Amino acid sequence: MPKRRKKKPVRLIHPSEGPLSARLAPLHAGRVLVFSDASQKRHGGLAAVLFETPESEALVKVRTVGITGSNELELQATLFALEQAKALFPGRPLSLFSDNQDAATRLNRAKTLGLAQDPELRQFIADIDLGNTLTEATICWIKGHSICRGNILADLHAANAAN
Repeated sequence: MPKRRKKKPVRLIHPSEGPLSARLAPLHAGRVLVFSDASQKRHGGLAAVLFETPESEALVKVRTVGITGSNELELQATLFALEQAKALFPGRPLSLFSDNQDAATRLNRAKTLGLAQDPELRQFIADIDLGNTLTEATICWIKGHSICRGNILADLHAANAAN
């Protein structure tokens, strides 16, 4: 008789009260908080969740796109989030949070080394005129499925946009 596999314990996630955890919130005080995520189901879904202040209601923007590679879709989500932040809060300092480490690293590398080292990203940014927004933004990686309410909302809305 085959052995029964133990059931995985259900992991409960208790979201933070604000968009960020209490540990991270002071580091980004006075900035617009922007969370991005992407999902692949029948379509690709992009989500940007924006908080003007930690106490404000979330502004959610979504877009359905064609399915591409996972990292490429996550990069599209971060650029979509920057685009939304620029349109909704022009000139305001912002912090962008992505749960995809490759997308965050690629954008930070573009900020420090310049866009010349990444021609494909340079073209994306030029097409939607995000050069100044990227330069002024703080780009952060946060652990996926974390307790940050902003990340949880971005996951949810990206999955809904991908249906």
